Amino acid sequence: MDGNGRWAAQRSLPRTSGHRAAETTVIDVIEAARAAGVGWLSLYAFSTENWRRPSSEVDFLMQLVRRVVRKHAPLLHARGIRCRFLGMTDPRIPAELAQDFTDLMTLTSDNRGMTLTIAFDHGGRRDIVEAARSLIRAGVPAEAVTEQSFAAHLPFPDTPDVDLVIRTSGEQRISNFMLWQVAYAEWIFPRVLWPDFRAPHFLECLHTYQQRERRFGDVLPKQNGGS
Repeated sequence: MDGNGRWAAQRSLPRTSGHRAAETTVIDVIEAARAAGVGWLSLYAFSTENWRRPSSEVDFLMQLVRRVVRKHAPLLHARGIRCRFLGMTDPRIPAELAQDFTDLMTLTSDNRGMTLTIAFDHGGRRDIVEAARSLIRAGVPAEAVTEQSFAAHLPFPDTPDVDLVIRTSGEQRISNFMLWQVAYAEWIFPRVLWPDFRAPHFLECLHTYQQRERRFGDVLPKQNGGS
């Protein structure tokens, strides 16, 4: 979810205004994804690298996320959405916010609609390192380590591989996002900034994804006898 700061700068507003404006987009995209039949939606809200930002901005984000979670928890639950938070290991996360995350996960744990994962204090490299440590602690012999056994030690191992990554604002970087799971994801980079991103933009990205041939390194068989 990229472009909040640039959105604010274009309007001569503080960066916090861009973060605040992004709330509408978050709910709009969640609703659009659910209506479109998307089973798994992940939103990258705060990375392990975002702690480097000015403390005033980080503090604002923590307060904003807490307000958004508390405000929209009833709606998410009513929609049958199961909520998860990927990351959440840094002790700098306020205890009240961590509790709100836990409360929302508990509230929605039995829901069977779309699974919404909020990547907060998330880092793909850290997840891979922690999975390796978990394998070592479990005493798994080196020759027994496979892609499947490794993936089983990642957070939320039931999460399927990512099919599509949408990065708004036109920037074309992975930014340490779910590095293991995006190995064969399709990527779309709409130039629209996140606070201006709406359901029609999201559905356009889905349409673009549906037009692509996913080969996963293979060669597709020839169709209709063509060459």
